[in-house]
Amino acid sequence: GLLSVIQRLKDSPEQELRIVLLGLDNAGKTTLLKRLASEEVSTITPTQGFNIKSVHSHGFKLNVWDIGGQRSVRPYWRKYLSSADLLIYVIDSADQKRFEETGQELAELTEEESLTGVPLLVFANKQDLGSAAPAAEIAEGLSLHTYRDREWQIQACSALSGEGVQDGMNWISSQIMNRKK
Repeated sequence: GLLSVIQRLKDSPEQELRIVLLGLDNAGKTTLLKRLASEEVSTITPTQGFNIKSVHSHGFKLNVWDIGGQRSVRPYWRKYLSSADLLIYVIDSADQKRFEETGQELAELTEEESLTGVPLLVFANKQDLGSAAPAAEIAEGLSLHTYRDREWQIQACSALSGEGVQDGMNWISSQIMNRKK
């Protein structure tokens, strides 16, 4: 997964990227982070505060900040946004009762001055559940098509099984390469 993205960047001079991983509580952020780091995903506990994973490979360092999504923690999200190279926002595709709430949080984030022009990858997680809304429907509900100030992508995935995660990472890789040009 993540290592193959890094391997494609091996010709790059040593570069460090800061990725902020956000979304409401129970969206699957920590599961996704563990999947990216090729760690066991069978036992995940809610994040209290934040997790940071750094992966070194071929002179490349990717720092992923996974910040808790509980309502009490969300006001602190903004403190982690400065110098972010990419925002990954995770949505629980099966929790349709919270789509409006997650949409409001994402809209507020993308208005932050520190994120101006920062690429956005939305993982429509939990696609393995029968009640999951399709990624295209979620993109429409979030009005992603109105985002003109940044590159964005929505990717259907299951952090638990890993399905779709590599496709999202491939998009990240393409964004990194485009920014270097």
